[in-house]
Amino acid sequence: MSAGEQQDRKETMVVSKRVSYWTVAEVFDWVREQYPSQSRALQQAIAKHAISGRVLLRMKKDQLSRLGMESKFQQEFLRDVLLLRIQEELENLNNIYY
Repeated sequence: MSAGEQQDRKETMVVSKRVSYWTVAEVFDWVREQYPSQSRALQQAIAKHAISGRVLLRMKKDQLSRLGMESKFQQEFLRDVLLLRIQEELENLNNIYY
């Protein structure tokens, strides 16, 4: 898959379940889909530290470093987590108004 195709896939990411309700296994699956080249190290960290969806939404750069994520992938990962946060907030707003 080319970089452009991978970017298109990420931008059209659709979340069927609220991220804050994701289990560790669901975070594991998301990482495997979004970061196939980085998935092994990330998946080990997710399992070791029991990173659920609620924890994922709160991840910061220093935490990623402690988990062993290479710095060149941290910005991309944080951007994708920010997109998940935005989707979560939109869902919260929809629940308030509908």
